[in-house]
Amino acid sequence: MTYIGIDVSKDSFVSAYPAKSGYTTKSFPNTTSGVRRFIQSLPEECHCVMEATGNYSMLLLYLLQEKGIPVSMENPQKIKHFARAMLSTTKTDDIDAKLIAMYGEKMNPVPYKIPSDSIILLKQKRTVLRQLKKQLTMMINLQESMSVLPKQDPTSKASIEQTIKFLRKQVSKMEEEITNLSNKEFKRQMDLLTSIKGISNTIASALIVATGGFTFFSSAKQISRFLGLCPTYQQSGTSVNVKGHINRNGDTHLRSQLYIAAVSSIACNAACRAAFLKMKERGKCGKVAITAIANKLIRQAFAVVTNNRPYIDGYVSSLA
Repeated sequence: MTYIGIDVSKDSFVSAYPAKSGYTTKSFPNTTSGVRRFIQSLPEECHCVMEATGNYSMLLLYLLQEKGIPVSMENPQKIKHFARAMLSTTKTDDIDAKLIAMYGEKMNPVPYKIPSDSIILLKQKRTVLRQLKKQLTMMINLQESMSVLPKQDPTSKASIEQTIKFLRKQVSKMEEEITNLSNKEFKRQMDLLTSIKGISNTIASALIVATGGFTFFSSAKQISRFLGLCPTYQQSGTSVNVKGHINRNGDTHLRSQLYIAAVSSIACNAACRAAFLKMKERGKCGKVAITAIANKLIRQAFAVVTNNRPYIDGYVSSLA
C-alpha cells in the first residue's frame, strides 16, 4: 500500500508521494478541478492521509471517497506529536505533507467514514446556531452596558434593539429547523434519546451530529473520550501519581450542554441521582460528580440507541 500525505490549506493543498530517495511533493489548487487532477496523479493501491482542517478538507475528502480511494482524516495533535517524535524542527507545507505520508506508513490509520448528507446539513446548522447565539449574547451585553449611560443615542439604541430582535428570531428558526430535520431523518434515535430524563431535543440532535448517528464509535467510552469528558491520569514510578482534570477535547459546546443536562438529570433521572448521591458520600466534589453524571448520560444514550429500546427510569436488569 502506498501512503500519500496531504497538507491542506484554504486555497491549495500539497501532496507527498513516496520516491526512491524520500518523497516528492506537488501542489494543487483546492478546487474541484484541482482535486480531480490530483486523483489522476495517484498510483494504484494508494491510501491518502490528511489532517482534519475543518471545511477546507471536505471537498477533497468527498471527491476521494466518491472515487473509492481510501482516505484517513487524522487529529492534528497526532501529526504534531509524530513530528516531535521524528525530531522535526522545520515546518513548511512540503515538510508537513512528507511527515503525514510517513505517519501513514508507520501508523496505518483506519479509513475515514464520511458522514451522511443529513449529518453534514445538521452540522452546518449547529455551527450557524452557535454563532448566532454568540452574537445575540454580545448584543445583549452591549445593550446592558449602554443602558447605564446618562445620555443614550436614540439611533444606536434602536439599532441594538432591532438587531437583538432579529437574532432571537433567527436563533428560534434555526433551533426549529434542527429539531425538524433530526426528527425527519433520525426520528427513532431522537425518540430513544429523549426518553432519557435529562436529554432534550437540542442535546439529542447534537449527539446524533457528533456521533454520525451513533455510527462513528463502538462504545460509550469512545464517545466520552471524543467529547473530552474522560479524566486524565499520570503515573510514573513513585514520584508521579496525579489524577488530572478531564481532557477537554472535542466539541466544547456539546460538552457544556451535557454538563448542564447532568445537573438537571440529578433531579429527574433516578439512576443519575443515585450515582450522584453515592459519589457525594464518597467525598467527591460537586464538579467531579456532575462530570461523572454527564458520562453516565452518554452511556445511557449509547445503550438505548444500540439496543433500540427506550429508557426506563429506575430499571434494574435481572442480570445485575
